[in-house]
Order: sequence, then C-alpha cells, then structure tokens
Amino acid sequence: MSDLTQNLRRDLPASIVVFLIAIPLSLGIAAASGAPLLSGLVAAVIGGIVAGALSGAPLQVSGPAAGLTVIVAGTVADFGFAGTAAIVAVAGLVQIVLGASRLGRAALALSPAVVHGMLAGIGLVIALSQVHVMLGGTPQSSAWRNLRDLPGQIAAHHGAAATLGVLTVVILVAWPRLVRISMLPAALVAVVSMTVLAVAIGADVDRVRLPGEPLAGLITPVWPDAPAREIAVAVLTIALVASVESLLSAVAVDRLHDGPRANLNRELVAQGAANTVSGLLGGLPVTGVIVRSSTNVAAGARTRLSSILHGVWIAVFVLFCAGLLETIPMAVLAAVLIVVGLRLVSLAQIRTYARHRELPTYLVTAAGVVFTDLLTGVALGMITAALLILWRLTRSEIRRVERAPGDWLVTINGTLSFVESARLTRELGAVPGGSDVDIELHLDYLDHGAYETIRDWCSAHERTGGTVRIREVHDSWFSQATSGRLGSGKRTPRVLGSWSRWQDMDQQRRGAMAAGIAEFERTVAPLVRPHLADLARDGQRPQQLFITCADSRVVPNLITASGPGDLFCVRNVGNIVPPHGAGDASAGAAVEYAVDVLGVTTITVCGHSGCGAVRALMSGAARSGSALSDWLALSRVRFNDGGDEERCCTDNVVQQLTNLRTYPSVRAAEAAGRLRLAGMYFDLAEARMYEVDPILGDARPISTPGVWV
Repeated sequence: MSDLTQNLRRDLPASIVVFLIAIPLSLGIAAASGAPLLSGLVAAVIGGIVAGALSGAPLQVSGPAAGLTVIVAGTVADFGFAGTAAIVAVAGLVQIVLGASRLGRAALALSPAVVHGMLAGIGLVIALSQVHVMLGGTPQSSAWRNLRDLPGQIAAHHGAAATLGVLTVVILVAWPRLVRISMLPAALVAVVSMTVLAVAIGADVDRVRLPGEPLAGLITPVWPDAPAREIAVAVLTIALVASVESLLSAVAVDRLHDGPRANLNRELVAQGAANTVSGLLGGLPVTGVIVRSSTNVAAGARTRLSSILHGVWIAVFVLFCAGLLETIPMAVLAAVLIVVGLRLVSLAQIRTYARHRELPTYLVTAAGVVFTDLLTGVALGMITAALLILWRLTRSEIRRVERAPGDWLVTINGTLSFVESARLTRELGAVPGGSDVDIELHLDYLDHGAYETIRDWCSAHERTGGTVRIREVHDSWFSQATSGRLGSGKRTPRVLGSWSRWQDMDQQRRGAMAAGIAEFERTVAPLVRPHLADLARDGQRPQQLFITCADSRVVPNLITASGPGDLFCVRNVGNIVPPHGAGDASAGAAVEYAVDVLGVTTITVCGHSGCGAVRALMSGAARSGSALSDWLALSRVRFNDGGDEERCCTDNVVQQLTNLRTYPSVRAAEAAGRLRLAGMYFDLAEARMYEVDPILGDARPISTPGVWV
C-alpha cells in the first residue's frame, strides 16, 4: 500500500469530522462579528484550501476564529463589511511580509498571560453578546451594556428561541461526557437536533439567511472612505492578533502529535496568503484554530490533505445544500458561540498563572478587553507584565532562623539590588551582636550597593565579637565582588555537581549522604516543595517510561532536564528488558504498570558509553552460574570480544526495544497509536545524547528540539 493511500485512509475521515465542526462554528462566528453569514463560510473554505496547502504546520486547521470576533465586529461597525474585507486582504499582505522577513517567532515574544488573558476577555465579550441573541433579543454595543441589560433580557424572553438555546447549551456540555464518538461532534449534534426540533414544532424564530446564489452573493471589497491612520490601525490589529493566535495554535498543535514540527515563518506566510484571498472574496479573517486543529489530530490526520479536504467539503455543501443551512435557528448558533466563548476562559490556565504568579497580568488583560477595548486591554496587560518583572527584579526573600542559642542562619534568595538595602539592613540588624552567623546566598544577581550593605554589616558584626560565614550556593556573585570581578563569571550550580565537587574528603568519609540530604533540605526543598505537594495530592502522571542502566554516572533527570513527576524510571544493570515470560518479572511488572495503569505515551530505552554490562556481554567475563551471568543472559544479545563497543551498546538498545514488543500490553498500545518506543545512547565523555535507529542501530545526534517530548 502506497504512502498516499495510507495517508488518505487517515486524512479522509479526519477531514469529515473537522468539516462537521467547522460549519456551525463558522456561521456562529460570522453572526457574532456582525458580518454576512456567507463570509464565515468563505473564510472556512479559504482557510482549509489555501492555508492548508501552504501551511508550515501541516496538521493545523485554519478558518474564522472566535478570538478575532471582537476586532472584526468593531471594524465592521467602523468601515462596513466591504471595507472590512479590503482591510483583511491588506492585513494578509502584512502577514506575508512578516513571514518572509523571518519574524514568525517574534510574535511569540508576547507574554502568554497577555495572550490568554486577551482570549479570555474576547470569550467573555462573545458570551455576553450572544446570550441576548440566544434569548431572542438584541445585543448591545458593549460588554458592559450587555451585562447591565442581561437581567432584563432574561426576565423578558422565555420563548421558543430561549428554549432552543438552553437545550443547545445542555447538549454541548453533556454530549462529550456521555458519548465517545469522534465522528459525531457535540456542535454538530446540538445544531442538527435543535434545528430538527425547531422545524418539527414550527417555531417562529430567526433563522440563518444566505444568498440564493452563493457565488453571486460574494461581497467585493471596497477601500474604506476613512482616515489613513484609522485604516492602518485596523490592518495592523488584525494582522498581529491573527498572527499571534495562529502561531500559538501551531505551537500547541506540535505538542499533540509526533510528526514534523511547525515552520512558523512558513505558517505566517500561509496565513497571510489565506487572509488576502479571503478578503478579496469577501470572507472573514483567517487564523489557525486550536479547536479544529486538535480535533483534526485526534481524528487521526497525518498530512495537510485533511485540512484541504475539509475546505472542499464546506464549499460543496454551501453550493449545493445552502437550503439546509437556512433552517438553522440563530438562537442555536448563538448558544454554540456562548459555549465556545466561555471555553476561552480556561480554569487550568488560571491555576497555572496563579501558580507562576502571573495571574494579575491575565486578569488585567481580560478585564481590559471586556470593559474597554482589545488594544487597550492588551496594552494594560503588557504594562502589568512589565511592572511584575520590575517588581521581581527588585525583590528578594530574606529569612532569619536561630538554629541554637547564639547560632543564626540568614538565607537570601532572588535578586539583591540597592533597592533592597534598607530592608536588608533591617533584617541583618535584628541578629544579636556577638552571635555566630551563616549567611547563605542563593542569588540570581547582586549589585554593588547591596554588596556594600552586606560587607559593612559583616564588619560591624565582627567588631561585636561575632563571626560571619558567607556561603554562595548557585553563582559566586559575592566572591566576585570581593575580588573586584562582580559579574565576571559563574560557577557550576551545586545541584549539578557530585559530592566530590562541593564536599571535602573528610566530610565524604563521615557521611556524604547525610550532608547531601541536609544541603537538599536547605537549598532545593524550598523551591520544589509546592510542586511535590501538588504531586502528592494529585498522584503521578508521567508521560515517559525511562529504562536505563544502574551505572552511577548516568543520572536520568540530569540528562533529560526533567523533574519530579516527569519520568517513571526503571534502572538495572545493562538497561535490560527481559522478554515476556523469560523468568524475571520485576522489569516486566514495571513495563505493564507504566502502560496499563499510568498510561505513558513513550517508552525510552537508554544505553550509555562505557557500559560494564555490555563489556561483560562482549567478553563473556561474567562468572557462569552467577546472578550477574543469569541476568545478562536475559538480554538476548550475543557479542564477540573485540567488537566496536559503542555499536554493541546501541545494538543492545535495539534488542531491548525488540524485547519490549513481546509484552501484550506494549503491542496493543503501540498498535492503537497510544504508545511510541524510542532508543537513546548517552555518550558520557561528550555529555551528549544520541537517537538510536530502531532498525539499523545507528546513533544519530538529536537535532530537533522537543523530539522526545
């Protein structure tokens, strides 16, 4: 079977699923934007065919997006829809220039808290306006007025439109929880069922209105009769917001699949081309849309063909089945937009930003968008983000602990600048004179003013008969300042060094483990405690089973830059996975637990250079009948003495991947597309990771960032 045929078997069903979702969403977004309903369908067709064909993110699906609704509504109100179409076309040209200038990643420099706050604000604006339509009323010109008039609207409208709208919301919320059929999206089920109900009962409600001849109903763009400055602002607003939303969506889609990573500059050019064509044909602005894109990936799409086909199906449906669309009640589409809008307000994102202390930026941006306008809201969010950065840059944490009478520990974390000198003097001054003091510095930065404050206090304290010892845990800012080299260099963080790097030999002999634990509790525990508390409460959900050697030089969390909760690790001599039923169940139990209970998506077998187990296998040095000999025999590999050691290490990895596939759980999960097996080889001398070809056994440098995510 050819690759094209295999891809078509996956892409064709996926395109149908995305098409079924795109129809109601495109109509609803057009209605919420105050634009002709046909313009939403035009944008969906162009987004699928043009953006899909040129896309740098093959599995991303483009079309009209809820995130641009507020902007488009304002543009339509100011310039009319024909003028808006012309502005959209020019905005597309701006995007093409940005992409050709290789500025695709520059759009991602905007704080995610600002972007997601903007989308949350837009979602609330959409929901507040469309709830009036769902109830059979008319939305007001601003979110504040919609909110103010909502109680009266609810009290005054209880007719068929309101009933259909409420039932639509119920279906949209309940369907995904009750039914697991991807070919029947909740939006499609809600719109079709409520339309049938409205026709059956003969409900007198507003319905979709489309031109009798769709091709003749396309609106020709007209250059707006308005000041050039106002037009330029509208063009740049649409271009920049559409670009940021598309690129963020592309990055998010990359996390959902294992295929090629997105080329963001090419994606920006594709979005620009689609917007130019959409504007010239009288369509809404086009962006990459995460709802449709994630559905596309979940439905099994493999190439850009799925996005292109979904645009073709929409075009065919509009040309030949427009009459069916005109039976859809507007209240039902409004209900769909209410749910879509409220889903832009993500509780998971709010919790994340609260945990990272960025919630004020998110909330200020969202409130600014709701109660002023989009540009003002984004500007307020950026100002808030900048103020938070400045506040963090001038703040540090200072803690004083009396460990024993006359023995004090002062710990200073963060950035220490002259702004903190007064507080630093006050905190250090509270330490009694004549006492022994340890000052631990965990500093990202130390300026000369703060350095002098500490130095002067140390001199004064020592004159009282006390002693002061200064220890730097991460960077050597204080010692550099003392030697006149402030900011001239850094040293390796202690957490990356072995005991021998930071403990003297006497301390190692007396109890390196105890000293290391004490160091962890002093320096690392305060940083990781909130994360570990979350894991303790919520349980582990690792994405990877990492099988590697027990060699003391191989540290999985160090070489993968992972942390608590990321890796479910199995370590043994030679990173061996005994075949299923081979007699040793310990490794097999871990494999089955990881796949069946934890639901890991990747199993990685990692070998390394200088592996003693592989050397023993190569030379047959293990004493026959010993436990080591019996264990190594489970590897199922055979080597001859004198072979290439690196190749033997990678061949061992390949054999263990083969052994993994003898487990029924692994075979079933891999066949279902839920599990991927990967081989890696770590060169100790180079401190570099290589990818192992699962067939040839060759080791290749890992060149694509995130390939193992």
